[in-house]
Amino acid sequence: MKILLATHWLIPHVGGVWAFMEQLKKRLESMGHVVDMLGNSPDYLKIHMVNRNLEVAKAQLLPLLETKLNAHNQPLLNLSPIVRYYEYERYCLELSAAYFDLSQYDLIHTQDVLSTRSISRVKPKHVAHVAHIHGCVATEMMLHYQLNPQLGITESSPELKYFRSLEHYGASSCDITVTSTHWMKDMLINEFAVPQGQVTVFQYGFDVKDFAVKSKRSTTIRRPEGKKVIICPARLVFVKGINVLISALAQLKKIRQDWVCWIVGDGELRTELEELSLALGLQQEVAFLGRRDDVPALLQQSDIFAHPCLQDNQPYSVVEAQFAGLPAVVSNAGGLPEMVDHGHTGLISPVGDSYTLALHMAFLLQNEKVRREFGRNAKAWAQHHWSMDLMMGRVLDVYERALSMK
Repeated sequence: MKILLATHWLIPHVGGVWAFMEQLKKRLESMGHVVDMLGNSPDYLKIHMVNRNLEVAKAQLLPLLETKLNAHNQPLLNLSPIVRYYEYERYCLELSAAYFDLSQYDLIHTQDVLSTRSISRVKPKHVAHVAHIHGCVATEMMLHYQLNPQLGITESSPELKYFRSLEHYGASSCDITVTSTHWMKDMLINEFAVPQGQVTVFQYGFDVKDFAVKSKRSTTIRRPEGKKVIICPARLVFVKGINVLISALAQLKKIRQDWVCWIVGDGELRTELEELSLALGLQQEVAFLGRRDDVPALLQQSDIFAHPCLQDNQPYSVVEAQFAGLPAVVSNAGGLPEMVDHGHTGLISPVGDSYTLALHMAFLLQNEKVRREFGRNAKAWAQHHWSMDLMMGRVLDVYERALSMK
């Protein structure tokens, strides 16, 4: 088969969607399939096929869109700059995908609601279309606006109506919709009216051999002598809840001081989070390591994995931590309770509850036997649950079902 993996998000990237696409491409090509990858360029200025050096600059498309979608022709679209931005982005992806000739593919596998909706509008009818929904754009945006009331965007605002509509049409505009958690499936069906029979659930797979190789690579970071390491690999954006972790660490410091925390990643909130850490007196305990490519090696030096997110579906960072044999302290957001068994592979606290998170970290620091037992349990569970072979079998089954619909 000739397959196109497509996303609205930028590629290459350090996030989970890119990791999923890379692993899927590698496996599909090992089976003899031809795979291309489409998405935004890292600077968001182009739509490109990253493996074929093909690109379309958005600057070439925007004059056309301005002519067709201006305030005179489309007044509703131009009521909100946020809606206007995302619709222009979506149209840029549509026009670029059409230019790249989608008729050459047997199947297109999109990775989010924006790319799913865009591709569905321009692909030929004979091309099968599977969508993998890795997260919920609508609820992330709603949460963002709830946490920032000064923006003046409420449930009845056109922005949130737009994102809810996008979630519905995006997740419905394909032959088969796949998600990795029952939490996500239930949300698509119950909150966004996606037909129940359209949604299939199966968990991610993980390339254990590649992870093992990366785990053995050298790293310039060394754990401080006599200290346990709490590690949090995450993008520094609001939905990851890093501010909750920093608040919890300030409370933890009052209980014990035999630890440091490595925050691995970058993002728009880095300066703000660094200032919060400094204000809470954590400059000696918390290190912002920035974006790095040696996370597997850093996990090998760590003792506890923290993921205090406000919303997430099935993050790869948890999977990696489990394969590294780390106990996890996570929130009960999204699909995390389907990944971490409270009291067996880690500890789960309510979303935004920094006090309970601090107590959980203190408990694991205090009880080395339990901490190690949780880590062993997590690794054993990961080796059984995150089978790449199992996931690929399910992916190919979904592909065959989608092809049979044509």
